[in-house]
Amino acid sequence: MKTGWPELNYTASKNTLETLHLWSQMLGKLKIKTQPWVNHSWHVTLVVTPTGLTTGDLPALNQHFQVDLNLIQHQLNIKTSNGQRRKLSLGNMTVAEFYKKLMHALADLDIHVPIYKVPCELENPIPFDKDQTHRTYNPEQASALHHALLQAQKVMKQFRAEFRGKCSPVHFFWGSFDLAVSRFSGRTAPKHPGGVPGLPDWIAQEAYSHEVSSCGFWPGNEALPEAAFYSYIYPEPEGYRTASIKPEAAYFHDTLGEFILPYEAVRSAEDPDKTLLDFFHSTYNAATDLAKWDRQALEV
Repeated sequence: MKTGWPELNYTASKNTLETLHLWSQMLGKLKIKTQPWVNHSWHVTLVVTPTGLTTGDLPALNQHFQVDLNLIQHQLNIKTSNGQRRKLSLGNMTVAEFYKKLMHALADLDIHVPIYKVPCELENPIPFDKDQTHRTYNPEQASALHHALLQAQKVMKQFRAEFRGKCSPVHFFWGSFDLAVSRFSGRTAPKHPGGVPGLPDWIAQEAYSHEVSSCGFWPGNEALPEAAFYSYIYPEPEGYRTASIKPEAAYFHDTLGEFILPYEAVRSAEDPDKTLLDFFHSTYNAATDLAKWDRQALEV
């Protein structure tokens, strides 16, 4: 059993990450079709488990079901309240093939949940059933991502426990492919401008309907080609971008509008958990002091 923070290399893992991102979107879209709306889209998120990512319990006519991406045994697992199970091996396969196998396995269990086949929050998305481009699955890279998510989740749950105001769970957003936790001041926020690719503006506007300070982890993307932790506040108060934060490796990313802490700076630290908590604490403190949140009422 691994106990430390695994090494992550975005450049080497990029193809696997892109494939996993698209696979995870299919699980998330099953949640969209089967779950009642919860504020800030919390109902659509996936949960990081000891073995991978899960939808959790989903209803379907006369039964309930759950779909898991097992990133240790490298399987897609479906189980139902009727005691039935289906298992698909994960490996190099196109997104179109994965979509076909997932839908066939669900239909075989008498589960019929039609999903919107166009990926969300991506530039120039390819419908799942037409995507012959993304096809890479490296088991070692997938396992490393999973272990990093578990390590990040542990620290983020500690951070979440220090807040008694409205706060999200620590959950995985498959649209942006990141693990996040969000704290709210309780006050309404200015209308969000929207403009997120493949996402109706009203969803972003509802997500940011109230003042929020969010932090999280993502494995990298084209805008930031390395695994990193982030922290931001909406709306952004004056002076936030030049605030003093910890640790020294953290910085403000002007394009993203967020504070960034490279994953490697955490992994290589003498005390990774403390280093990450220092980042979360210092960025939150700076943001909410400048925004004049009632911290005494909101914090444990």
